[in-house]
Amino acid sequence: MDEPGKKIAVVTGAGSGIGRSVALTLAAAGWSVAVAGRRTEPLERTAEAAGAVADVLCVRADVSDPDDVAALFSAVRDRYGRLDLLFNNAGTFGPAGVALEDIAYEDWRAVVDVNLTGAFLCAQAAFRVMKAQDPQGGRIINNGSISAHVPRPNSIAYTATKHAMTGLTKSLSLDGRPYRIACGQIDIGNAATEMTERMRTGILQANGQLAVEPVMDAADVARTVLHMAELPLEANVQFATVMATAMPYVGRG
Repeated sequence: MDEPGKKIAVVTGAGSGIGRSVALTLAAAGWSVAVAGRRTEPLERTAEAAGAVADVLCVRADVSDPDDVAALFSAVRDRYGRLDLLFNNAGTFGPAGVALEDIAYEDWRAVVDVNLTGAFLCAQAAFRVMKAQDPQGGRIINNGSISAHVPRPNSIAYTATKHAMTGLTKSLSLDGRPYRIACGQIDIGNAATEMTERMRTGILQANGQLAVEPVMDAADVARTVLHMAELPLEANVQFATVMATAMPYVGRG
């Protein structure tokens, strides 16, 4: 069991990018953090970066696998006895630059399995823990995207799942209300991660041209997640947008 009063978080996709940055920010703020991802080595690097005094539990888990998800939340419950936060972050963009008519079924399904089904499975598992624990309640923060509002060219699988994430967030907020389970969504635009590397060299725009886009530090996103996470359960950031200031979002299309 963890020390009384210490907050417990699960961060999926925590081996790199936004997930790693959020995990490190939570750990630095005194949270115990279970970091999950498909490969153990990146998770261990996240734990090392958090420092020896941080309480970080590494759990290899594929969020699209119901058995892996069940094992992840069982490990958290066994280690800490409760759960205060799920940051539903794991995601994949899918095949880059592939026209809609050329997307293979397997590639479509892979994006849906991770981005939507994986988010649902983790939210469901977290909901069960939060509903059953004493004191009851907790918070789920879903990683949406600017693409939950407007698409990029050749991004139908990613965009569709991020729009679906918004529906997931709203349903979780409603169904969690009687149990003090709050749910919010952070829509992120152009954080500097491996997934956004193409933006530094030129990425396809709606007018068919390639353009370099501004990016921001993932730590700027992590600070926003921390703010959302540390609100009392009587308050909730339902939707937040954090983006590189000069990126082509407002006016895109």
